[in-house]
Amino acid sequence: MPYPLRYTLSGHIFIGPEDDCDSVVDAMLATDYNEEFCISLETDPRFIARLMDAGFLVMSMEMDGECILLPKLHLVRSALFFERLHVKKSIRRFLPRYELRPDAGFETILDRCVEVHGDDWLTPPLVEAIKRLRFLQDPQVRPFSFALYRDGRLVAGEFGIVSGRIYTSYSGYYDEDNAGTVQLVLASRWLEDSGFSFFDLGMPLPYKYDLGAVDIYPAHFVELFRSGRNH
Repeated sequence: MPYPLRYTLSGHIFIGPEDDCDSVVDAMLATDYNEEFCISLETDPRFIARLMDAGFLVMSMEMDGECILLPKLHLVRSALFFERLHVKKSIRRFLPRYELRPDAGFETILDRCVEVHGDDWLTPPLVEAIKRLRFLQDPQVRPFSFALYRDGRLVAGEFGIVSGRIYTSYSGYYDEDNAGTVQLVLASRWLEDSGFSFFDLGMPLPYKYDLGAVDIYPAHFVELFRSGRNH
């Protein structure tokens, strides 16, 4: 019997804490759901962790003073498989100038991402839930960051989520030219050396293709994500 999906009046799938998130994803694929976003009203960190662990990139919005979660399963996902990593000659000369610190400065980097990009989807309730998730015992996923330093100064960073052997990038920023690209290159190398399956980059963008990222579609993404997650 197919998993019972619930829909809002707008035609979006509604997901609540009582739902099995993997089963929701399976039903989305089976029914050819043609939206990227679902809807939820629950901002408990453990529920958000379950959504993330099912492969959703959890975004949010505020409406009439209420936070609405927007779990997103991209219709096209950008993934970097490490053997495809391409480093332009113009970037290679910059690499030795920087130091990558994995899982450093998480809250500083998250707050800076909001400062640089705004809180349209990184709303205060979601930001607070992600910060709280860092301190929960035995969550399905763990918020993670990459900090890039030059001469002892933080010049770029990004944060995301680790689920098993999958790292999903959420947002990043840079404060000087080339630092953002250097950070992505060094983070990719660190993930490969640490045994991760691939670098989940979320929405396709030109600079991701420049690094060697490719497009993957929902069914293939879910297969790859679950394989890496379960290790």
